[in-house]
Order: sequence, then structure tokens, then C-alpha cells
Amino acid sequence: MKLSIQSLANIAIELQHGVSGRDRFQRLISSVRQLLQCDASALLRYENQQFRPLAIDGLSPDVLGRRFALSSHPRLEAIARAGNVVRFPADSLLPDPYDGLIPGHDELKVHACIGLPLFADQELIGALTFDSLNPAQFDVFSDEELRLIGALASSALNTALLVSMLEKDALPTYDRIVPRKRSVSRANEEMVGLSASIKQLQHEIDVVASSDLNVLITGETGVGKELVANAIHQLSPRADKPMVYLNCAALPESVAESELFGHVKGAFTGAIHNRTGKFEMADNGTLFLDEIGELSLILQAKLLRVIQYGDLQRVGEDSTKRVNVRILAATNRDLKQATVEGHFRIDLFHRLSVFPLHVPALRERKGDIILLAGFFVEQIKNKLNVSQISLPTETLTLLETYSWPGNVREMKHAIERAAVLARAAQNQNELILYHYLFHLPLSDVASHIEPENRHKVGTVGVANSSSCNLRQATEHLQRQMIRKALDENKMNWSASARTLDLDVGNLHRLAKRLGLK
Repeated sequence: MKLSIQSLANIAIELQHGVSGRDRFQRLISSVRQLLQCDASALLRYENQQFRPLAIDGLSPDVLGRRFALSSHPRLEAIARAGNVVRFPADSLLPDPYDGLIPGHDELKVHACIGLPLFADQELIGALTFDSLNPAQFDVFSDEELRLIGALASSALNTALLVSMLEKDALPTYDRIVPRKRSVSRANEEMVGLSASIKQLQHEIDVVASSDLNVLITGETGVGKELVANAIHQLSPRADKPMVYLNCAALPESVAESELFGHVKGAFTGAIHNRTGKFEMADNGTLFLDEIGELSLILQAKLLRVIQYGDLQRVGEDSTKRVNVRILAATNRDLKQATVEGHFRIDLFHRLSVFPLHVPALRERKGDIILLAGFFVEQIKNKLNVSQISLPTETLTLLETYSWPGNVREMKHAIERAAVLARAAQNQNELILYHYLFHLPLSDVASHIEPENRHKVGTVGVANSSSCNLRQATEHLQRQMIRKALDENKMNWSASARTLDLDVGNLHRLAKRLGLK
């Protein structure tokens, strides 16, 4: 089948219908996937030596949250370095980043793969990838036809990037007054999410970052308040200056003043030399005060003076020193209530909360859970030096229905622990997390799953013993569902696989593992 001018024109028309860049991208890859009759397609954005998925079709939903570093993915590196269509041989020994990530084919390899690098003014801005389990799927399409698809994708992506830049230029900024060198944040500091609440937070960060206002960041433990502080600093005019971190909750009362303001030699017993405090270290930069609500009232008064007047006095020194520091403070406490109760100074509260930012809890941004799962899985994959870690549908369902009382931090640690357990149990280079996500009593897990979602993960009626762990409960439910499907389909494995929405080969392997064969 050849690509017609009409089919390409239809794709171009489809690109005009989306109301947002994300909609246009999804229309693009869905149309192209249908046109090429492939199993999966993806549009990737290139930045900071890695590819970030913008839209996917036919791939596991967690792929949207993954970040593919060129150093870890030789196929994507080959696409990035190429100036033309890249066709990988069916027998290529280079690992494919999407192996095991096509739903229903968890244990099958991609056999046909094409990559199209996307350019704007000779600069690499992204890539289109097409994958098929049929080795000969793309043989009928010429490079010229594929280049036309790439040209359409390059135009759409470049337009979206230009619009994004114009929107950011419309925000209040001090760039024209104080030119600044923007720092490049590390990959693991990225704020991952597409939910309305996280998009609103990102917008507020963009608005306040360019100013010099103090910011109070609130939110539950584990939501990522330090990540927000890093983002504000990286986008601020002070980005090329230091950002100094201080955990106020970990400060013993005896050394807290010295940590903040410094001391001179002989100021107290044990002061054998001069010490520079955190305020001096952060001069002309940013000071991040984590758990600000834990500071004593005496230190709050001294902190207020430095914030008000910029005058710093080391412990044991009579003279003062001027400092220029932007304060970012974070707390999981209700500081307004603390001022009412007399535990926090109201004048300091108003000084810190000039621009308050609230970081939503993970349960308030359900749409981001699968993206975060993909993000963390890709990170731990590189740390464990395995070729792939995949998340089956039932595992993704469990991730979405659990309430995550420990928020993003708990989720990250759960996935890391699950990956380590999976590697130990499976003893291979490609891991499937299955039931390793929680090693908790079933009753404990069930208590953190919203009632309306419990039927999705079988927490009701699966096992009543409090000593039964999630792995046993999950396997029990899987056996029940497979037996029921086989009974209803008169032991026809192919029909049962269709009923369970599984590949028949995967059903056989699962049944064997569960002891049903």
C-alpha cells in the first residue's frame, strides 16, 4: 500500500482540528498509525540529551511519563544522530525502548521499527517512531513518503514550541532588566503531570519565578515541595547563583542560630573558628527553608529582621552585614492556624507568604499517577541496569486506585522496592512488576483504596486473612477469573483470552505460572 497525496492531505487537515498542541499531536500519531497499519506510534520531544513522549498510540499509558536518555537507548541515539529516515533491521541486536510495552503483547519483541528525526532550522526538536510486530510491515513504504510524514510532524511540533515560547514571553519577567543565564535542571527534578491541578501549579511557578517575591510552599509530606522550590529558582533571575537548602526541623536549638546566621571564633564553647551561615552562603541567591513551621519563636524573630532589613549579625559579632537573599519556605503545617495558636509569628507569616503556592496531594491528581509510574520505572531501570521494566494493566489499576497517603515519595519508593524484588525473583534482564508493588497485608492495602474502586483490584471477597499479602490475593483473583472464562468458553483458550482481553500466548504463560496448567 502506497501513501497517497489525499492521505497526507487528510493528516494535514487533522492537525488543524485540535484545540491544543496535545490534541494535535494525538491526532497526528493516531492518523499515521492507521495509515501505516502499525502496532504503535509515538511523537517524542528532544531536549537535554533525552526524548520525552508527547503523544503515543498503541503503547502502554505509562510510556507518556518515561524519559528516554540517549545514553541508555541506542536506537533512539541512532535516530537523534541521523539526518534521515532510520530503518532498523528485523534482526537488529539493539534493544527497542518499547519492547514489552505494547498492551496484550507484554513478552513479545518489536520486529519492525522506523524512526524519523524532526528538525526546525537544522536543529533536532523531536522524533516520530513507528513499531510493528510484523517484520515486513514497512517494506512497502518509501523513504520519500515517510519524509513527507516527518515534514508534517516537524511543522506541527515547531509551531507548538513557538506558541509555548510566546506564551511564556507574555508572562511578567525581569529578563530585559537583569539578563540571566538559565540553569539546566536535572532530569530527576522534572515536574511530571498533565492534570489540571499540576498545570495550574506550573503556571503559578512561571508567574512568580521571574519576580523576587518570597514564596511559601504548602502541601502534605511527600508531595514534592522541594521540587517546586528548585523549579522557582531555576526559572528566576538568580538561577546562576546558589540555592542553599536548610531543613529547619533537623536543627537542634543550640546550633540553629549559628546555622542560619553564622558565628565568629570564640562566640561560645566549641566555636574554634569563624563560621559562615546559610544566609551568607545564599547572598544574591536563594535560601530554601524547609519545614519552616518548626523554628522556635526566638529564631523566628531574628529571621524576620533579616528578611525585613537585610541586616545579618553573626553570633558573637557586634557589626552587621547586608545580604540580598530570596526566601522560599515550605511547610506541611497550617501556619495560619499556628499563628492563631501562638506557635508562629503572624508578621513572619505575612512576610513569607507574599505569594503562597499549594502543591496538591497525589490523590487529587489521579490522572498523573500512571505518568509518574512510567517516570520512576525508567529511572530505576537505569539504576538496576536492566533492559526493560513493564507495568501490566492490573498493576496500573492498583496504582490508580490506591490513595497514596505518603504521596509521590511513597509511590517512588514503592516502585523502586517492587523493581528490586522483581529482579531478585525473576532473575532476568526484562522485568514485569506484577504483584511486587506492595508487600503489605491485604487489609492494609484495602484500607487505602477508595471504596468505589475496590472491585477493580479485587480487594473485596478475594481473601479474608490479614496475613494474606497482595501477591497471594492477586494470584487468587487471577485464578478465579481464568477458571471462570474457561468454563464460560468450554475450555477454549483463544476465546477465553479474548474474554480476558489478553494475548493467548500470555494467557497460557500466566496460567502455567499460576499452576492452572
